This record gives sequence, structure tokens and C-alpha cells, in this order.
Amino acid sequence: MPDFTVEVPLKLYTTTECHLCEEAETLLRAAQQLNSAVRWDRVDVADDEELFNRYGWLIPVVRHDSGAELRWPFDGALLAEFLAVNE
Repeated sequence: MPDFTVEVPLKLYTTTECHLCEEAETLLRAAQQLNSAVRWDRVDVADDEELFNRYGWLIPVVRHDSGAELRWPFDGALLAEFLAVNE
């Protein structure tokens, strides 16, 4: 039987040496263990002036392709709720 799981398209806005960003990625990995369709791209805001101006003080931020954003602070429960609403 084919797998019809729809991939959950996310971006994690982050930067290097950001301990909160590492925590957010740990939460995303835990969510991926529960739902293998959870996928994300890491986007370093330091590499883009516009992104840095938008997210520099807010990171980590998880953004769904729909435009919905989950800003720090969040935990596993809030992330799960965000993913459920944006599937």
C-alpha cells in the first residue's frame, strides 16, 4: 500500500551558536519521531539582511509554508498543536 503521508513543510529560522535554536531543533526532531512527514530547512538569518531584520531578535521561529509562524518560547505541546493546525 502506498504511503499518502503529506510532508509538513517548515523552515526553522536560526543562527549559529544559538542555544534556544538548538532546543527548538530538538523539539522538531522529537516531533519527527512521532510523524515522519515533519521536515524542515534551517535558515540562518545572519546570511540575509532582510531575514535578520525580521527575525534576528525573535529566533528561533518555525514557519509553515502557509505563512503561519511559531515563535519562541514554545515547548513540545505547543509545537504539536502548531503542526496539527497547519497540516
